Amino acid sequence: MKTFINDDFLLQSDFAKTLYHNYAKPLPIIDYHNHLSPQQIAENTKFENITQVWLYGDHYKWRAMRAYGVNEKYITGNASDKDKFLKWSEVVPYTLRNPLYHWTHLELQRYFGIKDLLTPENAESIYNTTSELLKKSSHTTCGLLEQQNIESLCTTDDPVDDLKHHEDIANSDEKINVFPTFRPDKAYAVEDEKAYAEYIKKLEKEIGFSIKTYDDLLTALENRINYFDLRGCKLSDHGLEQLHFFSNKKYNISTLFTSVISGKKLTKEEAQFFRAETLLALGKFYHKKGWTQQLHLGPIRNNNKRLLKELGPDTGFDSIGDFSQAVGLSGFLNALDSSNQLTKTIVYNLNPADNEVFATMVGNFNDGSVKGKVQFGAAWWFLDQKDGMEKQLNTLSNQGLLSCFVGMLTDSRSFLSFPRHEYFRRILCDLIATDVVNGELPNDEKWLGKIVSDICYYNAKTYFNFKG
Repeated sequence: MKTFINDDFLLQSDFAKTLYHNYAKPLPIIDYHNHLSPQQIAENTKFENITQVWLYGDHYKWRAMRAYGVNEKYITGNASDKDKFLKWSEVVPYTLRNPLYHWTHLELQRYFGIKDLLTPENAESIYNTTSELLKKSSHTTCGLLEQQNIESLCTTDDPVDDLKHHEDIANSDEKINVFPTFRPDKAYAVEDEKAYAEYIKKLEKEIGFSIKTYDDLLTALENRINYFDLRGCKLSDHGLEQLHFFSNKKYNISTLFTSVISGKKLTKEEAQFFRAETLLALGKFYHKKGWTQQLHLGPIRNNNKRLLKELGPDTGFDSIGDFSQAVGLSGFLNALDSSNQLTKTIVYNLNPADNEVFATMVGNFNDGSVKGKVQFGAAWWFLDQKDGMEKQLNTLSNQGLLSCFVGMLTDSRSFLSFPRHEYFRRILCDLIATDVVNGELPNDEKWLGKIVSDICYYNAKTYFNFKG
């Protein structure tokens, strides 16, 4: 059966088609947050088959396969790559109305020219066709990125990473700009004192001096920020359940640090205090560098303890949490703003119930110094589908300025994920065009075309100071 995804997919009016095809579609992609491997980019990796590039590490697909009753052998187990793909093909027809159904067929079409719907009947043929294409230079990691017109992308990197692969990319003939992102979550993950002590040893090895005090830790982190900055880093990122803030300094953070590296277990509140104070210190470092800080808030991770023990973390057992967010976020942003050390900031919520909370919170800290200085970030993780994107765009429009939005990102580990930008652009164009059709916006193609172009590309390029 031929795909339903045609040139005008998701575009419900002539004006939507005009906005997308004339203004959004031709623009390069800036993907300012993803989890791609810089090593695979630097080495211009060739994948042996579509399973390796499509199913390895994709929690979305894994969750769908488990829900359909597929044995773990065909998901993260020891089944062959071909058998894993064939099992996935059995599931795909039953993912209808899940974003996986759209993404699957967009990706088959955009990267491999396959316009048939994936079914068990054609799966082996598609597996063989895609495996042959993946042998070509057009389908290496760099080839796949070039196919999608990627101009700049930012990977996600720990402070202890040496960034060698980023240096190799920068010194190569690769046309795509690949920048590191500073992700220091482990630097304040003091809940597990044993793992934290091991991490501090890794950090010491990178910086070349001992970390005995909390001041040493901050010196080490600033050292790594400088190191990242020299290698093109322009963003930090933080993945948190909840952002805490303590108006009174009820604990001595130096004492807490000494305790945890000596093997003492901190209380839950002590760990929260340590994280909150360290995030404030980092925020001031970012301001000094002119970086953008990203705050991803709201997941509850590793819910299935039995399967966590069997398969480890990041294997598809996280979900939306229902944490209270407003007070901590307000306190954190206000503490940095009060000393004029609040850098450009993007906040992302995972719980859709927090849309209005986040959209109105960011407006409190836009001070006219930078266009869209504090941003309500793109629909994230479980929300990066049509309904979630529309809700995020509508909330941002209602409570802030959609015209200042820095647009979409993939947040993905897959080199086949970039049609998500196309998906977003089509949804954006249709949303704006619907207002025109309904008489709620003027029928002004050039003006609205500029707004669309800014959201899809130009706002991000200016906001992050990326070069073309």
